[in-house]
Amino acid sequence: MKITRLEVVHVAPKYSFLKVHTSDEHIVGIGEACLEGKARVVEVALREFSDYLIGQDPRRIEKIWHELYRGTFYPSGSILASAMSAVDQALWDILGKHHDAPVHALLGGAVRERIRLYQHVQVEDHGPFTLDQGDRHIELLTQRARQAAADGFTMIKTALPGPARQIESRAYVRWQGERFRALREAVGDDVDIAIDFHGRATPDVALAVIQQIAEYQPMFVEEPCLPENVPAMARIAEKSPVPIATGERLFTRWQFRDVLERGAASVLQPDLAHCGGISEGRKIAALGETYYAGFAPHNPLGPVNLAASVHLTATVPSFVAQEQQFLGEGVVATPFEVRDGYVELPTGPGLGMELLDRPQDEPEFDGGWTLPTWRDHTDGGLLPW
Repeated sequence: MKITRLEVVHVAPKYSFLKVHTSDEHIVGIGEACLEGKARVVEVALREFSDYLIGQDPRRIEKIWHELYRGTFYPSGSILASAMSAVDQALWDILGKHHDAPVHALLGGAVRERIRLYQHVQVEDHGPFTLDQGDRHIELLTQRARQAAADGFTMIKTALPGPARQIESRAYVRWQGERFRALREAVGDDVDIAIDFHGRATPDVALAVIQQIAEYQPMFVEEPCLPENVPAMARIAEKSPVPIATGERLFTRWQFRDVLERGAASVLQPDLAHCGGISEGRKIAALGETYYAGFAPHNPLGPVNLAASVHLTATVPSFVAQEQQFLGEGVVATPFEVRDGYVELPTGPGLGMELLDRPQDEPEFDGGWTLPTWRDHTDGGLLPW
């Protein structure tokens, strides 16, 4: 079997997929080909890879991964790693279809019968949050939290609303405590609550907020500060009574190794559409196990990346929970179905995902995410999104 063609399919409003065609006309592998806000850039990177990939045996996944990663002088960052991830997902899909087996079986078999998902609970942010919005924000947030619990989810995740300034006021920090307390009271002690700081805070502000919410026992604090400074993350982790999570903006096992060696996080969140795919996600999980780190893959993307994540997490003993925002309705033939906050293991060959034909009148793909730019309402200075 040989790779004959690569095809990128964009689906409105924001999803992009790679189809790897083979000399076996019945076998086409699919992967998620994206980088939030930069899908067209990943498409160009995949065109660069096609010169090497066409003619290769798609079943030699480890060889191809190594060639793509080491075949360039510069180490892979967000763009190349995302393109590699799409290829890797598609190759595992091909291998599963070739052997008529689900990917999790090829990875050694599942260690659990179903996969725990968590529900995002937040109030949409359309600009920098200000405290005068506080009461209404909490009212809407707790309504959505109660609904998630009523729908059977045993874990929810919220986000730090809006960006934080370099050093925040006492009112800001105390309000974060009130907000988290309201969430805890809304769902009780049996529902886990994680919170994503989204890199919006400095280490000092992050620690102040963590101290305010710690008594309500968050499951973890995600990206308390931007992850590019690992020693700063490690300083937070050392002082925090709450587990620290990170990984959506890290690529390959080498970046995760630095996080683990410095004790900067105890929950790893690689995104299988960015970190290097299923192959690399598996190695990151195994590396994390040696440090007793949990595994909770990032995925605010589409159903193919969710499928890749589910197949892998089925085989990872240290799995915590899986992020999801879209189950695939109208995009794939067999969307995921959530029951009591879990999805069953896919049983079809490969990833178990097939793209639906697109309607003729579908809106034009607009490039995917348009990432917001936030500024301090007091002086106009740029703040992290």
